[in-house]
Amino acid sequence: MSEERQAGEIALIGAPVGAGAGTAGCVMGPAALRTVDIAGTLRALGHKVVDRGDVIVKAGGDAGAPANARNFAEIAAFAKAISAETFDALKQGQFPIVLGGDHSLAMGSVNGVARHWVERRRELFVLWLDAHADFNTPQTSPSGNMHGMSLAMLSGEPGLDGVLAGHPRALVKPSHIHLFGIRSLDRDERDLLASRGIHVEDMRRIDEFGVAHLLREILDEVRQRDGVLHVSLDVDFLDPSLAPGVGTAVPGGATYREAHLIMEMLFDSGLVGSLDLAELNPILDDRGKSALALVELVASLFGRKIMDRAPADRPT
Repeated sequence: MSEERQAGEIALIGAPVGAGAGTAGCVMGPAALRTVDIAGTLRALGHKVVDRGDVIVKAGGDAGAPANARNFAEIAAFAKAISAETFDALKQGQFPIVLGGDHSLAMGSVNGVARHWVERRRELFVLWLDAHADFNTPQTSPSGNMHGMSLAMLSGEPGLDGVLAGHPRALVKPSHIHLFGIRSLDRDERDLLASRGIHVEDMRRIDEFGVAHLLREILDEVRQRDGVLHVSLDVDFLDPSLAPGVGTAVPGGATYREAHLIMEMLFDSGLVGSLDLAELNPILDDRGKSALALVELVASLFGRKIMDRAPADRPT
């Protein structure tokens, strides 16, 4: 976060949406994060925190709903409410943290963030920390679950325009999307990613080059373009041994130290302006293990350190 942004309030926005996932339970994610005291953790680091509560969703019809997009009307209603709330938080100088909720919440949060930065003539980049790309469309999705369509909708893929029908919209350039930690793709989704030029740092590349090198390249690009970074963190980015509370667990995820290093580097960069915490499913969790892991990562993103040292410090 920049110095200006660190000095402002952090806004917690509850997004208890679960209709985009194939497994019930994500609706309780915001409550679980509040229960393990995400607000108190941030305040202990010296930040001002306001909890804006859960978004208020207005029921809508399903006009324009495509085939193979499950619970379209509910997802669309949540997306509009989350977009409006996130946009308003940024307008008030707050740093929005959206507490999820399945990853369809990003259809709203990223849109609200994108609208804000378009008005300020800044380029928005998205760092998608996830086991999955979430770049399916109703035409490519094997399941029809809309949490797997978020990035496709945000970048303007056909078939999903109705999600934000009647609501202000700002698209994200595919070249500004960086997928990080990917290890599970559907066949047609893989082809679509390649054709759109989405940046994909899968676990093979992370194993080979390391998170620090790959993340530094992303941050350098954002900095050179005078951009702003939105971070969307799915619980399944982490290895399931660390965070079992997710309905789409995939073995071989990020380790404890890899995940914290990413957050520490993001804090040092000063480039992050907004955050999603997605796919926390307390029903599948083990005594709050996943919720606690997320809050610890958020603490690293907002300045918790082992030792105070400059980012460039090296052993002598």
